Amino acid sequence: MDRVREMIEDSRGYTDDLWSKAVEMGWTGLACDADYGGAGLGVVELAVLMEETGRALMPGPLFSTAAVGVSALSVAGSDEQQARLAPKIIDGTLRIALAQLEGAASWGPEGIEATATLGGTGGAAYTLTGAKRFVADGASADLLVVPVLVDGAHTLFLVETNTPGVTIEATAYTDLTRRMATVRLENVALRADAVLGSVGGGWPLLERILDRAKVALSAEMCGGMARTLDISVEYAKTREQFGSPIGKFQAIQHKCADMMVLLESSRSATYYAAWAIDNDEPDAHRAACLAKAYCSDAYSRVTAESIQIHGGFGFTWESDCHLYYKRAKASAFAFGDPAFNREEAVREVLD
Repeated sequence: MDRVREMIEDSRGYTDDLWSKAVEMGWTGLACDADYGGAGLGVVELAVLMEETGRALMPGPLFSTAAVGVSALSVAGSDEQQARLAPKIIDGTLRIALAQLEGAASWGPEGIEATATLGGTGGAAYTLTGAKRFVADGASADLLVVPVLVDGAHTLFLVETNTPGVTIEATAYTDLTRRMATVRLENVALRADAVLGSVGGGWPLLERILDRAKVALSAEMCGGMARTLDISVEYAKTREQFGSPIGKFQAIQHKCADMMVLLESSRSATYYAAWAIDNDEPDAHRAACLAKAYCSDAYSRVTAESIQIHGGFGFTWESDCHLYYKRAKASAFAFGDPAFNREEAVREVLD
């Protein structure tokens, strides 16, 4: 946690040393196809990694790159795109971020208003215009996955952050351990090979990418819950009130027991969803949405109960509890809040 606190004050939010260690251990290429040099593992294995990084509140763009970016390439990338980009992800020289959310703050298809028109200067195939909000790790990204409208149809584009017309500004956010940015696209000229998937076929692909992202984030939230519970139990063993450790009081025991139930239920939902995606089960989308909804609520409650166990100390800067609480609140809104994801699951059942 000392490193996490140092990175909160750092301008980038991570160090080259930390990123290099993640690359050396193969984390960036964990879910990359083995044909392109990756480990070729699935969402279940990715969830195991994300649970541990969530437990540590690991700073840096690993989640955006290894979970979201790799999923985008695996789901929608052509053989040429994967062969060109995957090795750079694996060796750590390419970091990716998803730039989806806009001013309407909706994760649904109606939230996409940025547009791409045919043609452009210098023989460009497309010209992109729009703005994306709250892009996780956007400032450290080399490549953006950007959903826009082409003649009213959703289409995904790969946009290099050094392309003329792309500007990225850091955005202040509740969670100090995860950096956000605003991305502005002003007449960004792109070649035809920048399309990810097919023109007009972007939304079904984006849903599959988001399903993997939701499961990875759910696993990260499970890790945060586990660490928060450990911190709370340890504190309850040592903090004394009326001459006894507060862990002997039934009210504190009930809180810890409820936290454990929420954690284990979250793990069950998360790993089932990961397995369902890996095995192309028909309920994979519904499972991912429900896991994200349940874990979001559970993480918020577990971290809030942890602060209650710690009393006023729990929300001070000296305590780690408030960092997990803020991560929980921020994670609840990523890829759709609990209400949005429950509605998605219900819509699939009714359809």
